[in-house]
Amino acid sequence: MAEVPGPLVGPYEIQQMLGVGRTRFKQIALRPSFPEPFQRLHGMQVWLRADIEAWIAEYRPQQAASEDDE
Repeated sequence: MAEVPGPLVGPYEIQQMLGVGRTRFKQIALRPSFPEPFQRLHGMQVWLRADIEAWIAEYRPQQAASEDDE
């Protein structure tokens, strides 16, 4: 089994990071710019946290800045 190259996040954690609900997250995840899941599990997908953080920094810089303020 391949080693996981960092922390993983699921839809709930990403919703929290983005400050959106489930429906909006699903819309965002369909964007071509959104990172591909690290792994697709039965009924769920998981992403590398670093990929999501990089996407937020590039496409939603106001959210990356507000997280730094905490």
